[in-house]
This record gives sequence, structure tokens and C-alpha cells, in this order.
Amino acid sequence: MRKQQWDTILQCNHRQAFDALPIALIVDSPWIPGYLGLSTIDYLTNPDIWLKANFEISKQFPEIIFIPGFWVEMGMAAEPSGFGCRINLYDDTTPTLHACISSVDQVDQLVRPNPNQDGFMPIILKTYRYLEPKIKDIGHQIKIVAARGPLAIASHLLGVTDFLLGVKLDPKNTHRLLNITTELSRNWLEAQASVLHDVEGVLLLDDIVGFLSPEDYLEFAHPYLHRIFDAFPDNLKIFHNDMDSAVSYPYLKELGVDIFNFTHLQPLSKVRDLVGNQICLMGNIPPLDILANGKPHEVKESVKACVAELHDLRGFLLSAGGGVSPGTPKENIAALITAAHQNSGFGG
Repeated sequence: MRKQQWDTILQCNHRQAFDALPIALIVDSPWIPGYLGLSTIDYLTNPDIWLKANFEISKQFPEIIFIPGFWVEMGMAAEPSGFGCRINLYDDTTPTLHACISSVDQVDQLVRPNPNQDGFMPIILKTYRYLEPKIKDIGHQIKIVAARGPLAIASHLLGVTDFLLGVKLDPKNTHRLLNITTELSRNWLEAQASVLHDVEGVLLLDDIVGFLSPEDYLEFAHPYLHRIFDAFPDNLKIFHNDMDSAVSYPYLKELGVDIFNFTHLQPLSKVRDLVGNQICLMGNIPPLDILANGKPHEVKESVKACVAELHDLRGFLLSAGGGVSPGTPKENIAALITAAHQNSGFGG
């Protein structure tokens, strides 16, 4: 992202008012290759194609802050690949992952990965080293690094159902598993930041948190998320969880989260009440039904509804209620930009 865009994020986080709603979208390999008519494998494995693609979307939509921005990723495969999970790659969709253990009591079979040596992670680090000077040459910086959260990684290693069964039936081994995945999530963020020169933010993505009850969240999620965010005391902290569950919302302030991207299924006003005024909200356009499959006028109406729901738009980044879905068309993103300018309405 450009320095001015990073400054906008910081200003929004500090509840500054703007002439027009700032827009931020999480974009990655599910959307970018298809949008530009590229092979997903080519996009993921050819750094020059990747660079051209990311620069192209930044040129097409200069009004939008793409988060994390110039993200080198392999779908959701980076962290699980370090444990030896089998990965399938395709030309027309993101990679698929296969669990590498069948029950949580097999946790001793896992070898703790080294991000500098194992799976796709060292390839991604090498790619960042190659790309960063080229990204700077076109006027951008990589300000944010990203990782899947500990529950998300654990669910890829085991399968979601078996992970959730482990929470209830084998809590001891589930905690052992989460200690391992938490360590990797933190180490992976640190490894990325160590090869880049302008990182000031971290993005943690973990939808599995939303599957837990309040009691299970406090035991199996909160302390592990805390451990990761605590490792970055000087960085802006962004948390993505777009499950239709508010279980984590009252605890985000305690985690030190600065910006929260959540589901469109939770009303903005409710989310604001639960997380408080100190956290910047990032939402809340339905990513599939409206932004991907709706008409431009429906996108504009959805933006208008978001503005009407919040009495004070300070600390609000207009976004999808989740990441940008595959197939999201140019005209709907353009409608999002137009609506942001038409519905500033910042309150005092």
C-alpha cells in the first residue's frame, strides 16, 4: 500500500473523521487471479505475474486500501504445509488441504515447523525478499504481514469436526495442539516481518474461534490469541473472524485488537456495542450476496444502510463483511467507491 493509505488506516484507528468513508478490502488468491483472468497456479508460483497482478488492482482501484496489501500467500496452505499436510494446486481455484492427523491424540506425530525451512513458508520468505524492492519501485510498501490463527491452523491439521470434538472430548491434547499452532502462528508473523523493512501491522485470521461457546472460547482461544498479539506490542493489530458468532467480541479490547473485520450477519450497531469505541470496525457489506452477486445499486444501498446504522462513523473502515469473494466484479467495487463518497456523514 502507499504511505498515504497506511496513514489513513492509522488515522481511522485513532477515530479521525474523513471527507469520504475510507475503504479497505481483504483480497487474496480466491479473488485476484480470477478477476484478472489468470491461472491461480501461475499467480501463486510466478512472482512476476503476482507482482503485475497486485499492481494492476492497485492501479484500477487507487481509492481502496487492500489489506494486508501485496500479500504473498498460498491460499490457506502456508502454515499447514510446514507440518507436511498434502496440498493440491489448481489453475482455476485456490489450493485444497488434507489433514495430516486423524485425531487430536496423535499430536505427538507433529514436528514443530521452522518457517525458514519447512513447507511453502521459506519459499514465501524468499519471494518477499525478491519482490520488496520492486514493490517499493512502484511506490508501495508492505506494511502488514498476515498469518492464520492457532485454531484455524489446528483445524487444517486435523479437520474442523475432529478439532471441535477434541475440544470437548480430549482437552489435554487439544491444548497441546494449540500450543504448537500458536507457536507457529507467532513465529510465521515474526519471520515475515524479519525479511521486510516497513512492517508496522499484523493481521491474524481465525474463523474457527466463532465455533466455540463462551466458556470454550475463554479456555481454548483467548489465551492463545493473547499470546500471539502480545508478541507484537508496537504493531497495529488486525483480527479477521467472519463466523456468525459474537463470542469473541467482548474480549477483543483485552487482546489489544485495533481493527476488527467481522461478518455481515452481525449488525454493525451490535458489534460496536460489544467491542466498544476503541476498536476500528471493518465491514459490513455482504461479500457474496451483495458485493459479488448483487447489482451496483444494491451495493450502494448496502453502504447507505451501514452509514444509517452507525451514529458516529469515526473508527469505521467500509469493507466487506469478510474477504472479497471470488467473482466480485469491477462494477460493484466501483459502486462501493461511489457510495463511499456519497455517504460520508461523519458524526461528532
